[in-house]
Amino acid sequence: MGVIWNPTKVDEAELRTAIESVHAGEDVRWWETTEQDPGRGMAEEAVRVGCAVVYAAGGDGTVRAVAEALVDTDVALAIIPRGTGNLLARNLGVPLGDVRAAVEHAAAAEGHTIDVGEVRIIEGDDEGVHGFLVMVGLGLDAQMLAATDDDLKAKAGWLAYVQALGQAAAATELVGAQIALDDEESQDISVHTLLIGNCGMIQGGITLLPDAVPDDGLIDVLVISAEGVRGWLDTAKSLLWDNGLKRMLGGADEAVSTEFTSHASVTRVRVELDEPQQFEIDGEEVGAVRVFEVGVRAASLLVR
Repeated sequence: MGVIWNPTKVDEAELRTAIESVHAGEDVRWWETTEQDPGRGMAEEAVRVGCAVVYAAGGDGTVRAVAEALVDTDVALAIIPRGTGNLLARNLGVPLGDVRAAVEHAAAAEGHTIDVGEVRIIEGDDEGVHGFLVMVGLGLDAQMLAATDDDLKAKAGWLAYVQALGQAAAATELVGAQIALDDEESQDISVHTLLIGNCGMIQGGITLLPDAVPDDGLIDVLVISAEGVRGWLDTAKSLLWDNGLKRMLGGADEAVSTEFTSHASVTRVRVELDEPQQFEIDGEEVGAVRVFEVGVRAASLLVR
C-alpha cells in the first residue's frame, strides 16, 4: 500500500497515526509531494513497486495528479480529502474533515471503477492532454477561481470564493463559440459559462450537472447563455429549482434545459471560442484557452 501526501495540506503526525492504526501490520510506502511534482511521479513509482492501493492525501490537485498515474491499472485510488473543494471526495461520499474516517472508509470499501475525463487543450496557455475527475469549464466558475485571493482561500476555505463572485460576474461576458457534441455538426452559440463534467456536485452541496454519473461512460455538458436580469432569473430558477430542489422532491428524471441553460450527455465535445477565456480543471485555474476537446475514458480508474 502507498500513501502520497501533500505537506502543505496534511498534518503528517495525524496522517501517520490514522494509517498505522487502520492498517496495522501492513507494508506501507510513503511519498511526499513537491512543488515540482504534485503526485504523479510518486504514483507511477507506487505502481512499479506493486502497491495495490494508493492513498492520495491532499487537495483536488493532489488527487488528480495521483489518479492520472493510476488510470488503466489495477491499482486502486483512495482519497483523504484535505483541500478546499475536495470535489471528487464529495461526489463519491468520502468523509470530509476527518482523516481517520476517510482512511476507515477506504479500508472498508470495495473497489469499483469510475470514468476519467480527458481534456486536450489545442490552443491555450497549458496546451496538451490533461485528465480530470470532476469537471472542467470556463465562465463564471473559472473567473471566480482566477479572482479569488489565495491567502484568503487558505484561511477561509471555500467561503473565500464569495469575495470573488461579484468581480467574476462583472468580468465574464457572453463570448461566441462553436460547439460540436459527439458526431453532430458544430453549432454557433453565445456562451457565458460552459461546464463539462463526470461528476456534478461542487462545494456547498450544489449540483451543477444533475445527470452526471461517475461510471456511466458519458460526460455531461451545461451551457449557460444568460444576459440581463431575465436571463439570470431564468438561470437561477433552472439551477436551484428545476434541476435542484424540485428534482430532489421527485421532479424530472432528466436535467431540464431552458432558453438560457442547456444540458446534454455525450462522449465527446469540441469547443472553439472566438476569444480566449479563463479555464479550470477540477477547481484549479490553468490559464486561458481558445480551442479544446473533451472526451471520456470509461471505467478506467479503480477507486475505494
